[in-house]
Amino acid sequence: MLSRRSVALALTLAVLSGPAWSASAVKMFDTDNDGTLDLAEVKKAATALFSKLDPDHDGTLDARELRGRLTAKELAAADPDHDGTLTLDEYLSVVEQRFNAANPDKDGTLDAKELNSRAGRALLRLLR
Repeated sequence: MLSRRSVALALTLAVLSGPAWSASAVKMFDTDNDGTLDLAEVKKAATALFSKLDPDHDGTLDARELRGRLTAKELAAADPDHDGTLTLDEYLSVVEQRFNAANPDKDGTLDAKELNSRAGRALLRLLR
């Protein structure tokens, strides 16, 4: 059972790490150094992570390899062939959907503030 102290500590860490991670994510993945992330930069980072998460090099990620980046429900929705795995194209489709959800102004780029939104944090889970 979680104590009040551990819940408070977890919430504090979540609040403190959110903006910091968002800003560092921009710096980490912003290959053109414009202070924002565009879809191409995000997909490049997602592709690199996909390769890293695929230790058996079968070209797919299952729930174990995804390591909690998607819930079972999200995985099922992202898996059109219902084989229990995501190919790179299927993974990048989810990344693009989350990018678009995190981009409410539809300017094609995400700044640290947008990445710190709920949708932005959902996207970042697919990049780290």
